[in-house]
Amino acid sequence: MNTVKAKYSALDVAKWFIRRNRIEEAKEADKLSLLKLLKLLYYAEGCSLALNDRSLFSEDIIAWEHGPVVIEVYNKYKSDPFNLPFDDEEDDVSDKFSDEDNECLEQVFQVFGAYSAWALRNKTHKEEPWLEATNNGQSLNHTISRDTMKSYFFKTYVEES
Repeated sequence: MNTVKAKYSALDVAKWFIRRNRIEEAKEADKLSLLKLLKLLYYAEGCSLALNDRSLFSEDIIAWEHGPVVIEVYNKYKSDPFNLPFDDEEDDVSDKFSDEDNECLEQVFQVFGAYSAWALRNKTHKEEPWLEATNNGQSLNHTISRDTMKSYFFKTYVEES
């Protein structure tokens, strides 16, 4: 059962990343796939927990075969995972985010967005939150612990920087 309190929905965070990637696409960047988007959501949540001590969104992050997934976002975009729709007027959520959250998302986009979708998928499979939730890859479809994410991201990305 989901009891996390957060400022945004996972779909709003996803739309933030889709919009941000559209800006980069104008500069010849790669399109954002659903696989990569789902991993960026995981990294955004982990970084927010570690840096700001709070969740960006309350939806569960589930350990699937190809890494962390927010099912609500997966279901929204699964029909065309390589061409994520974005309506400039309807889907622009940039004004919803605080400066602190915009900065966190931008950092995640700059650091983790530089990886390919498959590289992010492989990266998550070596990290404690996914490994713990899947019993080292033996059991899928379990919720990834936000406590584990916070601890892991703080130890790995905050303390080491």
